[in-house]
Amino acid sequence: MITATGLTRYYGSFPALQDVSFTVEPGQIVGLLGRNGAGKSTAFKILAGLMPPSSGTVTIDGVDITTATDSFKASIGYLPERPPLYDDMTVTGFLTHLGRLKGMSSTDINKRLPEVMVLAALQGREHQVIGTLSHGFRKRVGIAQAVLHDPKLVILDEPISGLDPKQIAELRPVIRSLGEGRVVFVSSHILTEVSQTCDRILVLNEGKLVADDSEAALASRLNTHRVAVTVRGEASSLDRWLSERIDVQEHDVSTTKDGFAKARITLTGDVRETLVSGLVAAGFGLRLLDDPMDELEEIFLGLTEGEQ
Repeated sequence: MITATGLTRYYGSFPALQDVSFTVEPGQIVGLLGRNGAGKSTAFKILAGLMPPSSGTVTIDGVDITTATDSFKASIGYLPERPPLYDDMTVTGFLTHLGRLKGMSSTDINKRLPEVMVLAALQGREHQVIGTLSHGFRKRVGIAQAVLHDPKLVILDEPISGLDPKQIAELRPVIRSLGEGRVVFVSSHILTEVSQTCDRILVLNEGKLVADDSEAALASRLNTHRVAVTVRGEASSLDRWLSERIDVQEHDVSTTKDGFAKARITLTGDVRETLVSGLVAAGFGLRLLDDPMDELEEIFLGLTEGEQ
C-alpha cells in the first residue's frame, strides 16, 4: 500500500506541490494528470525516492521512503519519459546489467528475465541490440527494467509519448498487466489512453490535488455536458433557438461547407435527449449529434479551468 500524507515541495519560495495526500492499494493503476507545471514530475520524483519533500511523507507498506535505505528505494520501479537505455547492448545484456545494479543475484535475474520478457511483450527481441529497436520496443525495454526486480511500486512517466497508434494499442495491454499485485502510476498527455488504462485518476492543478476518483465518479461531479449538433436549417435560426433554452449554458453556431448549421453546445446537465426532441419539434433536421471531446478531456478541463 502506498500512502502520501501532506506532500509539499518548494523550489525556493515557489510551491510545486501543496499538501497532497492519497492512498493507493496494490492492484490499482492510477493516472496522474495535470497541465505542464502542475507538479506531476515533482510528485513522481518524490514517490520514486529521488527527491525529498519539503514536508509530508510517502510510505510503502508503512516504510517512509524519505528515511529508507538505498536498497529499499532501489526496489521502486521508475521509467522516466526518456528511457535510460544503452544502445550498444542487447536487450538481455542490458536487463542483466540493470538487475545487478539493482542488487539482484544472477540466479534471481535468470529466473526473472523470462517472466519480464512476457510481461513487457519482448519475446523474440531478447538478443536484439537496443539501438536497432523501434521507439515502441525501446519503451517496452524501459518498462522491463522498471519491473525487473518485481517492485511494489511502478512509476511510468509518459510511457506512450512518441508512439504511433499501432504501438500505443500494442503497449496498452502491457501497462494493464503491470497492475497485478502492485501499484502503478502513469502520467500521459494522451487522455484517451489514461481513460482506457487507468482504474483511478488523480488530477493536480497548480500543485494541489483537485480530484481523486474513478473517471465515472469524476464525470458525475460536473454539472455541464458538451455536445455538437449539425442540423438542416439556417445558422441564425439555430442560434436564436438555442439562446432561448434554459438548459443551454453556452453555444457557438457556424455554417458547414455543405450549408448545414453546426453548433457546439454546453448543457446544464445531461439533457441530450430533451435537446434532440426539441430540435426535431422546432423543425430542424438533425444530421449529426456528437461529443466534441471525450469525457475525460471534459473532466480534465473542468477541474483545471474551474468549470466544476
